[in-house]
Amino acid sequence: MTLFTLRSLKKNFGIKEILKDANFSLEEGDKVGLIGRNGSGKSTLLKMIAGLESIDGGEFWVNGGAKIVYLPQQPEMEDEHTVLEQVFVESNEKMSLVREYEEISEKLSHSQGDTDKLMARLSVVSEQMDALGAWELENNAKIILNQLGINDLEAKVGSLSGGYRKRIAIASALLLEPDVLLMDEPTNHLDALSVEWLQSYLKRYRGALLLITHDRYFLDQVTNRILEIDQADLFSYSGNYAYYLTKKAEAEESGQSSQRKFAGVLRRELEWLSRGPKARSTKQKARIDRIRDMQAQEFKQDQGKVEITTVGRRIGKKVIELENIAKSYGDRILIEDFTYIFNPEDRIGIVGPNGAGKSTLMNIITGRVEPDRGSVSIGSTIHFGYFDQHSDDLMPNGSQRVIEYLKEVAELVKTSDGTVITASQMLERFLFPPDQQYAPISKLSGGEKRRLFLLRVLMGAPNVLILDEPTNDLDVQTLGVLEDYLEDFNGCVIVVSHDRYFLDRTVDTIFAFEEGGKLRQYPGNYSIYIEYKKTEENAAKNSESQSTNTSKSVSSNATVATIDKSDKSRKLSFKEKKEYETMEAKIAQLEAEKETIEKTLYSNPSSDFTKVQKLTEKLAELTDAIDAATERWLELAERV
Repeated sequence: MTLFTLRSLKKNFGIKEILKDANFSLEEGDKVGLIGRNGSGKSTLLKMIAGLESIDGGEFWVNGGAKIVYLPQQPEMEDEHTVLEQVFVESNEKMSLVREYEEISEKLSHSQGDTDKLMARLSVVSEQMDALGAWELENNAKIILNQLGINDLEAKVGSLSGGYRKRIAIASALLLEPDVLLMDEPTNHLDALSVEWLQSYLKRYRGALLLITHDRYFLDQVTNRILEIDQADLFSYSGNYAYYLTKKAEAEESGQSSQRKFAGVLRRELEWLSRGPKARSTKQKARIDRIRDMQAQEFKQDQGKVEITTVGRRIGKKVIELENIAKSYGDRILIEDFTYIFNPEDRIGIVGPNGAGKSTLMNIITGRVEPDRGSVSIGSTIHFGYFDQHSDDLMPNGSQRVIEYLKEVAELVKTSDGTVITASQMLERFLFPPDQQYAPISKLSGGEKRRLFLLRVLMGAPNVLILDEPTNDLDVQTLGVLEDYLEDFNGCVIVVSHDRYFLDRTVDTIFAFEEGGKLRQYPGNYSIYIEYKKTEENAAKNSESQSTNTSKSVSSNATVATIDKSDKSRKLSFKEKKEYETMEAKIAQLEAEKETIEKTLYSNPSSDFTKVQKLTEKLAELTDAIDAATERWLELAERV
């Protein structure tokens, strides 16, 4: 069944045409990823579908029975609401009952007088909730909030950060169970675990999705169609993100898409996506050699591709030396006794939950914040480029013209090939046409502001580049080009990010924030870090296990990541051959158990919270077991 249809849709903002003849239909079961460069009109299209933005021409037809829910990037909320009140603020009948039940319960808990009327109304509401199955809704709300990292349901919304407010809005949208769910950057401000949970949830979601996201793993796993806005045209691809990349590369090679040629970056991204974590753990040199071979191929240049070409700056042997630094705010310890000497070629990724202290560490390194204890020593040749996640705060003058903002850094720029170009020409390479260069910064979209700020940072020719949540609001095309730029960047790169794909592409060491302000180092990219964590978890479970057979099985899987590289070249022993032959059947059995539990949880949800919690824990155990068994199978397969 068709849920809505766009016919010859048009949208124009005067200085920029957003859509000129857009045609698209959303069917039941569609999970569509909307992509396009910053400022192309992705958020505007979602708002038009949600009825929040006017249509300049064409037709927009919606199936009369289809319910559409829109999740914006920055949802508006009532500061005085508690978390649970905000989740149930929508006027859905079940939600209204749950909200009333919560309100009456709250009044009864504080009432010291006659409560007969309240008790009578509570009884009526309880009966209505029984009839409509609303108890299940309340239970699901608590589960979803918990999975998104929100445990204090009585906290006031006004006391929460923007990231937590976004999580509440996600929970509210999911609980409404609309026919069409429109989501604008749902993964922004979510930590990696929350993103993985949301990814899993949306893969099983029964309604239709149309979402914007920069997270390419998320996009690849969740979607079955890709919708691209390119130079005011709308293009549809029947497949996930990997399929889209394939078709784009094919079009480039056959010469059928002369104006949209991203094949160099796209082919590299496709190759990266097609590999599992094990393949991505190969030596960096081999990967760089492969990419250089691809870069040597000839491709015509596309008008809509960001070009990052800035001259480097010499970096000395001494970069940054941190010795026993510590930082606390009140009783809250963010960093405790951290020492590290950064090298000129370091590629460091910093991960941890929201509020752990990642941005604080960056501010200590750059001198914005003083540590409570310890010392920070910076090399004499070091010039920082700090791509702050709060770039809007660093553009205080919204009336300032785009080109004036850039000229504050430099009016002439020397590129990597030795050419000297003007600030205006540099802006054009960053997809700011001449008419947009003289527009006030306030007229730019959020993504365009981020792209402009990135250009300003790079024009300063840094040799230590600090990227704090760089993927927020940058389009996937710009991110691909930035990743390639970082591979050849002559200097130290420090990245704070929750974006798994970006970390896999750009870093070779992970610093993870752990309890008590401890920073622990892990070699490898993000996927390797996750393997280490799973290995540690499996080892911990193994030590607690009372079953000898289970202990041996888990121990076998848990030690995979610590096998010496020289061990991998050995031929399989008789015992290992037997293990290898039975491993596939074991994985299939575990996956069947996992599928059974998932159906129980999501297709036939129970109102018994204790039962649901146990099933959720069992699901997590099975997921870990599958990952460990798969890793063991891959390790054995390499030696066959």
